[in-house]
Amino acid sequence: MIQAETLDLLEWPRLCQHLATFTATKLGAVATRHLPIPETPDESLGLLAQTQEVYQLENEVPNGLSFEGIHDIGVALERAELQGLLTGEELLEVATTLFGVRRLRRTIEDRDNLPVLSELVADIRTYPELEQEIYRCIDDRAQVADRASVKLGGIRQQLKSLRDRIHSILQRILQRQGQAIQEQIITQRGDRFVIPVKAPQKDAIPGIVHDTSTSGATLYIEPNAIVSLGNQLRQLQRQEQAEEEAIRRQLTEQVAAVKPDIEKLLIVATTLDLASAKAQYSRWLEAHPPRFSDRAQGEKIILRQLRHPLLVWQQQHEQGSSVVPVDLIISPETRVVAITGPNTGGKTVTLKTLGLATLMAKVGLFIPAKDPVELPWFEQILADIGDEQSLQQSLSTFSGHIRRISRILEALGEEDEVSQALILLDEVGAGTDPSEGSALAIALLQYLADRAQLTLATTHFGELKALKYEDERFENASVEFDERSLQPTYRLLWGIPGRSNALTIARRLGLNPTIIERAQGYVGGPSEEVNQVIAGLEAQRRRQERKAQEAAQLLAEAERLHQEVARKANQLQERERELRAQQEVEVQKAIASAKKEIAQAIHRLQQGSVTAQDAHQATQDLNQIAERRLPSVTQPKPKSSYKPQVGERVRIPRLGQTGEVLNIQEEQEELTVRFGLMKMTVPLSDIESLDGQKVTKPAPPPKPPEVKTAPAKAPLVQTESNTLDIRGSRVADAEVRVEEAIAQAFAVGRGALWIIHGKGTGQLRRGVHDYLAQHPQIDRFEQAEQNSGGSGVTIAYLK
Repeated sequence: MIQAETLDLLEWPRLCQHLATFTATKLGAVATRHLPIPETPDESLGLLAQTQEVYQLENEVPNGLSFEGIHDIGVALERAELQGLLTGEELLEVATTLFGVRRLRRTIEDRDNLPVLSELVADIRTYPELEQEIYRCIDDRAQVADRASVKLGGIRQQLKSLRDRIHSILQRILQRQGQAIQEQIITQRGDRFVIPVKAPQKDAIPGIVHDTSTSGATLYIEPNAIVSLGNQLRQLQRQEQAEEEAIRRQLTEQVAAVKPDIEKLLIVATTLDLASAKAQYSRWLEAHPPRFSDRAQGEKIILRQLRHPLLVWQQQHEQGSSVVPVDLIISPETRVVAITGPNTGGKTVTLKTLGLATLMAKVGLFIPAKDPVELPWFEQILADIGDEQSLQQSLSTFSGHIRRISRILEALGEEDEVSQALILLDEVGAGTDPSEGSALAIALLQYLADRAQLTLATTHFGELKALKYEDERFENASVEFDERSLQPTYRLLWGIPGRSNALTIARRLGLNPTIIERAQGYVGGPSEEVNQVIAGLEAQRRRQERKAQEAAQLLAEAERLHQEVARKANQLQERERELRAQQEVEVQKAIASAKKEIAQAIHRLQQGSVTAQDAHQATQDLNQIAERRLPSVTQPKPKSSYKPQVGERVRIPRLGQTGEVLNIQEEQEELTVRFGLMKMTVPLSDIESLDGQKVTKPAPPPKPPEVKTAPAKAPLVQTESNTLDIRGSRVADAEVRVEEAIAQAFAVGRGALWIIHGKGTGQLRRGVHDYLAQHPQIDRFEQAEQNSGGSGVTIAYLK
């Protein structure tokens, strides 16, 4: 009972109504308004996995999951099982539902990253043969189609012919007896065809009167000429109706035969609709998926920038005020949090926000808080919020609180076990004598510290603020109050108890200043000293927060500057690449120009008679081309070395995070980095300094030089194209011809040149050798083998 009462106190039904607006089917809307709370952590994890996969699917697929055509056919299935007769509309809804769920299954099975949803739809049967049979027998107007059976088609053909005969006869009567007709129309009364006849002229058209106008001036008469045809028509209509019912009966029996599978199919469709609604609602809230933490293992509750979902809805849809988020970071040692502060400051909203966030996580909804979101899975959520005063039951405010707290304690169970429960108490101990109420509140909170995993209680009793200093399981928090504007800020401050500020609030609400001044004179003693200490702590906290904000701004500015420097560095690198590409183009142009100049020099040598001086000049020209065109080789600059140190802040580019170095494992080439509340071990290659330097690995020790055998060069073969015969030439003429041959050999890439000069006096051989010795494109030359000419042939090797 108390858990259901807690749902009402937290306004859970209202949140479910908001969630229902995101459903696509009537089934989903009804299920959302009666959303069950899971009883095990595994159920909640399964629901969260469904929400996450649908969220991911809708990010990847433009239209997400389509629920078009899916109807709530539960009542129709029940009637079919009881041998009732389904209408054409109900049969069409069965067919469209089968098709709609088959489309859902196809959408899910087409992707390989949805294991939970794939398992959900794996075993459902959509009976395409039943769907096709319904579409064959029932047309778009939900009427039994002519094609449903041969017999029905024949009956309807007879009906058409009979109606045509009746219309033909009535038209002839209208034409012949025009003076007796009130209006030239053929109409029906019941299932009989009639014509409107003027009352005084009724004898002109003998027949059966089926109706009379209100004024009595018109009689609706079925002429005797069509009475027998009308009787035949009625018989055929009854046959048609019987055949239609037989066809619908047959389809109804087919539906009843597979009712269990269709009901399972409806459950799957409803589950998918709920998951889709949760994903869309979570996206609308800009929420993040929660992780269930284990306080027994030392994990904290982390809810930063937590917003009340109902207040977010009110702000967006009802023009409400902006929502002020709260931070709830509760250590695992804390069992009780006492929240103090002024009235209208947001204490009760804080309780409801945490309660709703816990319920949302249990049913598979994301939490409207900053990522990461970590909170325990509470087995029970029990609350005493609001006033349960009742005149009919003679209950005072205090009595109402006590009754509800008693139900909470009963729900906790055995006293020797710590219940996995979240207890939310508003104004604990209020409504009675302050001294006794305070004592009762202290005893209750100490009892709950032993019995419940976490309790949040709001109070005005100063004695509760001191529990933190007596028991490490207690923590203080307060809602902030701005004394300058005399307005609450709705921010939650941790570690500092709050002041009630009753006199300040009363002055703001317009209470007589004389009364306030007199009350100020009565305030004093230890409580006033405590308030002064608290005020000093609040001022100190505000200063620290201001400094923290300034530090955050400086850090943000540093991050911005780093990003700007990185951007400019990228621009410089891009510019360097562009310049290198341009330089490459220029080099290619220079090489092409040099080849052109070399070809021109060779062409000049080939024109007419050339002296040795001309050959030397051409050689010098080639040397100048090489010096002018070939780019200078610059030695690369040595890279700067960087090695991180423990305590230094480094950047992890692939994560987009900046963290502090905690430990360095040089042998494994890894280091441990902390950013925020997380620690992570990353490779040295993944980090860089804040100014962009990468870690330089030490150069490996030099390996002993390997003795390699130079590969044998391919043997040079003498051919007609690489052989020059200068026998009988003068030395000057021989030099010209040798220069031309060298240039041609160099242009086509030949490796050697055979020069036949003969033996004779040896003067021509010496002249050739002297010329080859000073030629810049000749590597070496030697005398040929005896079988290739001996001293009469010189082989010149080109560089």
